[in-house]
Amino acid sequence: MAPFLVLLLIASSLNHGYAQYHPKSEAFISLSITQNGLDFVKELLVNKTISSLISLQLPNIEKTTKIPIVGNVYMVLSNITIYHIYVPSSYVKPGETGISITASGVTCNLSMNWSYSYSTWLVPVEISDKGRAEVQVKGMEVGLTLGLENQEGSLKLKLKDCGSNVKDISIKLDGGASWLYQGIVDAFEEKIGSAVENAITKKLTKGISRLDSYLKSLPKEVPVDDHTSLNVTFVNDVLLSDSSVGFETNGLFIERNPSLPILDLYKNLKLPILCTNSSKMIGITLDEAVFNSASALYYDAKFMHWIVDQIPDQSLLNTAGWRFIIPQLYKKYPNHDMNLKISLSSPPVVEISNHKAGANVFADMTIDVLEEDKVIPVACISLVIQGTGVFKISGNNLVGAIRLNDFQMSLKWSKIGNLRMYLIQPVVWTLIETVFLPHANTRLSKGLPLPILHGFILQNAEIILSTSRLAVCSDVAFTESNKRFSYFISR
Repeated sequence: MAPFLVLLLIASSLNHGYAQYHPKSEAFISLSITQNGLDFVKELLVNKTISSLISLQLPNIEKTTKIPIVGNVYMVLSNITIYHIYVPSSYVKPGETGISITASGVTCNLSMNWSYSYSTWLVPVEISDKGRAEVQVKGMEVGLTLGLENQEGSLKLKLKDCGSNVKDISIKLDGGASWLYQGIVDAFEEKIGSAVENAITKKLTKGISRLDSYLKSLPKEVPVDDHTSLNVTFVNDVLLSDSSVGFETNGLFIERNPSLPILDLYKNLKLPILCTNSSKMIGITLDEAVFNSASALYYDAKFMHWIVDQIPDQSLLNTAGWRFIIPQLYKKYPNHDMNLKISLSSPPVVEISNHKAGANVFADMTIDVLEEDKVIPVACISLVIQGTGVFKISGNNLVGAIRLNDFQMSLKWSKIGNLRMYLIQPVVWTLIETVFLPHANTRLSKGLPLPILHGFILQNAEIILSTSRLAVCSDVAFTESNKRFSYFISR
């Protein structure tokens, strides 16, 4: 995950109170996998399953059968290997009872060795032969039903039903007599079909078990930077409908080594999935409390304070640059260097509405004069900065920026007498545009990691804003870089 220092300005409406905490069962990030997304996952699983079945060896098949005239013949099929599988059609269908995946018209090609031996009263010695055979299993139906549930904050994948059915088998022998061909067909057709059905069912069962282990191993916290993590513990039941599968996570920011609870600043509402009718594969909905928790956490950790000693117009960091704006400052401290100390007086406030995100930031700007080894605070100006938030997707991160709309300022205190605020305002505007916003946007450009499995990447993502909600509607692609995921589903 990309480092993420602070969601400084893209935060949600916040009253600075600390009385209550969020129950762990509340959800502030939801993920919806649409039918298109399920189809994508299904194709991925089908392809990985096919890869895992290629070169799979089935147990030897032995049988003694009675053939007219010849008598009892002992037959063995060995080195039975699946070398090709073709799946012409498959579909996935979610429902209240689970997720059904069905593949129909499946063709499976196998190679094997055959051998036989027999003896008769006509020929006192044992007669035997061996060779190769090609088998094609046709018209096979394979189906399974999966259950998904939340088990102590992790996803539990259960195999509710799994089975396959072979409709037809054709066998081609290299060598052998016609009576042998018919004997093998009669003796082994059912056993070959059963062996293929059992092998596929067993492989699918093991694959689902490994997927379940993989889901259980997913972390409940995603590190964001050295100080914070995103709580991705699953909460509430998995939401199954006839066209999508939905999950909900806590989604709030917590300390990397959590010792303090997250502030309860919102009444939790059921998260709507804003792109249910979209053709996109997935939809991720974030409640404004997600941003809110980041804002409060970093504010309490004293990260929203910094000293400005380098600016584009460096003359403004010397009292000479202020001699016509604050004459008494220059008179008392002529040609002294200065620092500007900016501290947020409360966590940022953002209101997300339809098609718009507006940010309010409350800050204090203290003017410090540097005199030898002393730092002398001379005045403090309170700022209320109003801006517009802009969001976009970069990789699997939600990144943001803020643009200045307006600001208000007032004198909080002064040791150098009254200040003419109308003269100071243009300078402060310039400082906000050239110092404060670039500093904040640099942090925001790092982004918030969205709850996407490593190895998958968002594609053609769209962002939708609604009342107190932000949704990311996107397609996804599998990058093959998740070796651990590939191991679990293809082994």
